[in-house]
Amino acid sequence: MAMDEFPTVPETSPATRSCGIVPLRDAETWIFDLDNTLYPARVDLFGQIDERMRAFIARFLGLDLDAAYALQKQYFNHYGTSMRGLMDRHGMDPSAFLAHVHDVDLSVLDPSPLLEEALAALPGRKVVFTNASVAHAERVLGRLGVKHHFAEIFDIVAADYRPKPEPEIYRLMIDRHAVEPSRSVMVEDMARNLAPAAALGMTTVWVRTGSDWGAMGADAGHIHHVVDDLPEWLAEVAAGVR
Repeated sequence: MAMDEFPTVPETSPATRSCGIVPLRDAETWIFDLDNTLYPARVDLFGQIDERMRAFIARFLGLDLDAAYALQKQYFNHYGTSMRGLMDRHGMDPSAFLAHVHDVDLSVLDPSPLLEEALAALPGRKVVFTNASVAHAERVLGRLGVKHHFAEIFDIVAADYRPKPEPEIYRLMIDRHAVEPSRSVMVEDMARNLAPAAALGMTTVWVRTGSDWGAMGADAGHIHHVVDDLPEWLAEVAAGVR
């Protein structure tokens, strides 16, 4: 699917004008997804993660790689993450799975001085909210050169291994990190993961990546801002242009 075939969501959607979302520069807390949000999806770190998931499942269940891949996608679609399916259906230890799948080569990921400058200029606290692990998040943030901007990371372990977009974990994250939803902005590449955030009163920002799965739910009315280049957009917010 080409980019222009995705659901048409204005850069500032009608939802922005019809609800009491926080002015961007007045946000107290910025909540960022990690993978394919803070760095471009074209880096394809998830391609490495995907391959390592398939290999883990094949070894864990004694399957060939094709069967492992089919089961991986089946569990992802049904449970939200392949890991949750393996835990519920096969009693898998999630810590071993996370350590294996996140042991990826980060040399493909370049430091991002533009992102670092934008985050430095952006008022408000910054939190990472990810379906990955803290260890993976810290490696990625460190490689990007922005780790020092994020004092808090809410990961899949803190969520009791329940993934976004399960609504309960958004409330858990809010409670754990003392987030006031009405004064917070959530930034995410998976459009459907923004629905619970909007329902809680957060301002939502969808980072378009050109992927089918990222665009699922983009036309459901819960997206307030649409972004193609996150560092540039954040710099404009910090400068008061947005």
